[in-house]
Amino acid sequence: MEEASPSVSRFRPILRGKPPRLNAIIPAAMDVSIEKGTSPLQVRVGPLLLKNPLVSASGTFGYGEEMEGFLDPGVYGAIIGKSISLEPRKGNPLPRIAETPSGMLNSIGLQNPGFDRFVSEYLPRMRRYGTVLVVNLVGDTIDEYVDMAARLDSIPGVDAIELNISCPNCPTGGMEFGIEPRATEALVRKVRDRFRGAIFAKLTPNVTDIVPIALAAEAGGADAVSLVNTYLGMSIDWRRRRPRLGGITGGLSGPAIKPLALRAVWLVARACRIPVVGMGGILSSDDVLEFLVAGATAVQIGTAHFVKPRAVLDMLRDLERVVADERLGSISEIVGTLRTERKPITVQGDG
Repeated sequence: MEEASPSVSRFRPILRGKPPRLNAIIPAAMDVSIEKGTSPLQVRVGPLLLKNPLVSASGTFGYGEEMEGFLDPGVYGAIIGKSISLEPRKGNPLPRIAETPSGMLNSIGLQNPGFDRFVSEYLPRMRRYGTVLVVNLVGDTIDEYVDMAARLDSIPGVDAIELNISCPNCPTGGMEFGIEPRATEALVRKVRDRFRGAIFAKLTPNVTDIVPIALAAEAGGADAVSLVNTYLGMSIDWRRRRPRLGGITGGLSGPAIKPLALRAVWLVARACRIPVVGMGGILSSDDVLEFLVAGATAVQIGTAHFVKPRAVLDMLRDLERVVADERLGSISEIVGTLRTERKPITVQGDG
């Protein structure tokens, strides 16, 4: 992936060798939102039927073409490309990625070709992957979100949109709609009036309490909430007295945030009636299953793409084995099955 090359330098052995060739002809787009089947890995997220619970996370997958040298993007239950804004964005100053213990910081800045070019050049290819297609949108104003959603509503093959109201790497727009419940509800409600497909609201963890934000998205008409986006952080080269990111601060992702993300998913899943799509440090099938047990209906795979681009294939194989070993009729049977004997204990002011 064009933005990821600095972050994969330490993982070159994983990427050596000739990558598998994508099928010469990618299947035509299918209306998978209503397709029926009997696969035990199928999950339903709002009105959408996903063939499996693994979704590509926005910002780590390009628009699918970047992954074709490693696997067929159609293996995912759904694909979500990089965020799209109404006008093109150049992104943040270099460097944009810094490796951290058990994770990575990014400060990409939502670089993207803009809505018109996305629709004409990138969307047609994404539609041919033959899986649920979710378009991630970001805007500086409510009107920008509404404009893009309304235009996508008339384009065949777009099953859902994901509203990015959680990016920590831009000075305006996006996250400002995701840190105050009334702003979240107002945005989702306006978009709901103009888009007939499924709507995901992607939430930020950089708030005091994520539950009221999720409830506001639900009240506005969201079909699902995606959480969590990255945690704000920074990395410093003390010898040079300089930050390691051109944007100074960035978003932390990877295994380091998994315990924090699990807690957020568990809290939101208990409070909301709409499905939760969990993410944050998922590298293996065990990670996937932890999120499902915590209450997520599906999960998004993100930073794993930079370390092991074909990780999703291992996860799918392992999940099929778990379903058989546990004698489950469907992977959905374990969603929200966490057993607790008491309310969560929150320690404040300790030490």
